[in-house]
Amino acid sequence: MQRKSRFKSLYLILLCITAILFLFSGCAKDKNVEVNETKEVPDFVALNEVVPGRPNIYLIVKVLDNNYWNVIVKGVADAGLDMDCNVYYSGSVVETDWEIQQQLLQNAVDAGADGIVFAPDDSIRLSESVSQVYNSGIPIVLIDTVVNTTDYGICYMTDNLIAGQTAAKEMLEQLHKRGTSEDEEVFIAIQVGSPSSQTISERLAGFCSYWTKNAPEKWQIIDEVKSNEGDIDKAVECANSFFDTYKQIDGVFGSNNGSTVGFARAVKERGRNDVVVIGFDYSAEMADLIKDENYYAATMLQRQYDMGYLGVKSVLDCIDGVPLSCKFQDTGVVVVNSDTLSDEDVQQIIKYNE
Repeated sequence: MQRKSRFKSLYLILLCITAILFLFSGCAKDKNVEVNETKEVPDFVALNEVVPGRPNIYLIVKVLDNNYWNVIVKGVADAGLDMDCNVYYSGSVVETDWEIQQQLLQNAVDAGADGIVFAPDDSIRLSESVSQVYNSGIPIVLIDTVVNTTDYGICYMTDNLIAGQTAAKEMLEQLHKRGTSEDEEVFIAIQVGSPSSQTISERLAGFCSYWTKNAPEKWQIIDEVKSNEGDIDKAVECANSFFDTYKQIDGVFGSNNGSTVGFARAVKERGRNDVVVIGFDYSAEMADLIKDENYYAATMLQRQYDMGYLGVKSVLDCIDGVPLSCKFQDTGVVVVNSDTLSDEDVQQIIKYNE
């Protein structure tokens, strides 16, 4: 009973931390919540040849020039070619710039968008803006992350509760593979990208709930969760801060692509092949660890190419008056580790990430 109570308390603490990390994280710089008027809003860029008379579809991603989001951009670009529409994209520079995304939504509307594919940085603060677009008659489809409203066509994303549980299961399996005894003390470090993202909150909830039910009593999650704001350089700083601060770390969990890359770089640079690395998405850094037999690593590979491609298809269906079958579609994840790396399904998804 004491063990369950301890882990239940930890679980609730982690969920609370995700809501306030942007105020208290040691890796994030102090900043006001007010809009920084000096920030430049990135222009929309055409992903294919613009042909007059075709539907104009606008994609807004969470982070520009990021491996994960570049795959989504590719999916949208391919959909534009296959479905005969003009596609444009832009996004924020870091994952917490919800004000930039808010302005990008307005810019897309002002530019005459016939439809919008949107990956929101903030599930709560951007809800009203999404509703305004939807209620103006412009079809809007969400990808990767849902918002706190039903005013959208459909959302294509990973079922993040299940994905978080899968990540925790893989962490336990890799620790056992490492030869860790259930009688040993084990400590797991976690970092996140945007703490205000419902996607991240659900992954942590899934991870912690599975851990509560299945981890040995002495295997613990470190109470502190660090936030890197979707900035990979900060993610590396957060990872190094964990290793510098805590005497023992046996495993690390990156809840998104940037966090995973940060942990992977720090582990490799420090030669910490005793640390299990579990994360999301398929970066060069994670591929390096997974392929190296001296390391214990695995990642949850999402089908983000499908998110982008299907997002465009659904927007066009909305424009044509074709009813959508549901409000949410789980695009799923596959676990990539040294045992599954050569699987046909895994290789098929990886090719979009390279």
